[in-house]
Amino acid sequence: MVERTLAIIKPDAVALGQSGMIISIIELNKFSIAGMKKVHLSKTEAEKFYAVHKERPFYGELVESMTKGPVIVMVLEKENAIKDWRDLMGATNPTAAAIGTIRKMFGISIGSNTTHGSDAPETARVEVPFFFPNM
Repeated sequence: MVERTLAIIKPDAVALGQSGMIISIIELNKFSIAGMKKVHLSKTEAEKFYAVHKERPFYGELVESMTKGPVIVMVLEKENAIKDWRDLMGATNPTAAAIGTIRKMFGISIGSNTTHGSDAPETARVEVPFFFPNM
């Protein structure tokens, strides 16, 4: 069954000109990009999107980092899209990420780890319409 997941190329990677390379890697890994746009999140939008992390100590830093520049948001489709995208991104900490993963190749730190992806079908069902309400 084809799944949908949300993918975000974060501001640090966009600013470093890595978006095209990351999109190429996505396509080489047989994902179909069903939707894509470049947006600059407001503080309110970032707070709402990451509200699930509100009680965590990194929440403020996360909101700040996600609003410092534009992001590329995408809806990716394929069988097992959620797991496959998580695997392709790699571990949250780029130093712990496996060789060949996006975060290993482009990530700078846990806070500047290049990409975001839905972590479960339930999350994807909330995250995709946040940016793509008609999908």
